[in-house]
Amino acid sequence: MRILPVAAACVSAPLAARADAAAPPDPDKSYAIPAAEIVGFDLLLNLYDRHRYSGDATYDTTLASIRRNLRGGWTVDDDPYPTNQLLHPYQGSMYHGFARSAGLGYWASAGYTFAGSLFWEIAGETTPPSKNDQVASGVAGSFLGEALYRMAHLVLEGDRGPPGPWRELAAAAISPATGFNRHAFGERFDDVFDSRDPAYYGRMMLGGSGTVRNRQGPSAQPAQNGLIADFALDYGLPGKPGYAYERPFDYFGFRAIGTSGGGVESLAARGLLFGTDYSGAGGALTGIWGLYGSYDYVAPQLFRVSSTALSLGTTAQLPLPWSMALQASALAGLGYAAAGTVSAPGTNDYHYGAAPQALASLRFIYGSRAALDFSLRKFFVGGVDSPDERGHDNIVRADVSIIVRVHGRHGVALSYFWSQRKASLPGFPALGQERGTLGIFYTLLAKDGVGIVE
Repeated sequence: MRILPVAAACVSAPLAARADAAAPPDPDKSYAIPAAEIVGFDLLLNLYDRHRYSGDATYDTTLASIRRNLRGGWTVDDDPYPTNQLLHPYQGSMYHGFARSAGLGYWASAGYTFAGSLFWEIAGETTPPSKNDQVASGVAGSFLGEALYRMAHLVLEGDRGPPGPWRELAAAAISPATGFNRHAFGERFDDVFDSRDPAYYGRMMLGGSGTVRNRQGPSAQPAQNGLIADFALDYGLPGKPGYAYERPFDYFGFRAIGTSGGGVESLAARGLLFGTDYSGAGGALTGIWGLYGSYDYVAPQLFRVSSTALSLGTTAQLPLPWSMALQASALAGLGYAAAGTVSAPGTNDYHYGAAPQALASLRFIYGSRAALDFSLRKFFVGGVDSPDERGHDNIVRADVSIIVRVHGRHGVALSYFWSQRKASLPGFPALGQERGTLGIFYTLLAKDGVGIVE
């Protein structure tokens, strides 16, 4: 007997009954619907994987395999790096999106995300449950999922009245779970999330880059030149009168970079979980500080690192004379990370560890015409779940961009990306890898201007 059809009947119905019994009637909220959707999503994913990987018994789940997983211990698996560090967080973002778009708040949705990942680990695969997957899907999935959910609703809000078909389609592409619930349940969940009109800065850069510095080390040969798409959004920037940081992710930053040579090169979402705003310097300085949650994936073709973390930090804006401003973020915290070399296809050369990490970003804005952006992320991976606790990876990722608005929302940009890894692993010589690329881009801004909050 296959386990997931059995689990769908045995798990979703009791969860739905208990949720409906415990919650007061609310036509705009459901605890039962996302529970059923998550079980159904895992069922369909399991069936797809059985067909896609028909020669692999990993997905041939049975009652015996679920009993074994319930009674056995948790492991750290060795699945391909993109599966564990990219697809699992996206899978978790689907769980989160189902719950959020059924009217539930952030923390309740985060609980559904954790439970959905747990269900997959126990009943979706025959292999022992993986604690690294539970962190990636169950925790990072909520950080990524909330950012995607809010961006989808930012598109739906727009500034032109009720959303039309094209905005609905764009929102569904950003957060498929949100699009599914809006379509499947019609008026019940079609209210647009009230963002409370945040100040935000967004831009899409499309262009090409060339390698200007390369220290390959033991990795596979990277592409020397390529096309790049770089999207970034800062949502809830401090400085807007009347905007309050009362809910998780009322401030967040999101960035995704894709390349023709390496696929997804970077994906990052960080948001304020608990915090408050502040002002200083005679009221000119405005900012927020508190506890941030973050998910990072960095893969500049030579090496890769991915981390799920909690950090203390701040984000602020300081107006300057002559219509200029300085925006900055600084975070420091601890994550659970995976790092390693990009080796030949089909090989997995990476390890897990505790990861102290830091982030610093700076944006110098000149009126509505130009901006200089700088960001730096640093990860020190070692310790827990490493092959040997004496080993470590020291990784830095930095970039600087000059953006000039030419007309309306259109501009040009020049960017430099720099990535460096220094590794010390038992039994191997000291390892150094480094890559720098320079690119020129057409830039489309989300609004006229380059991010200053008036």
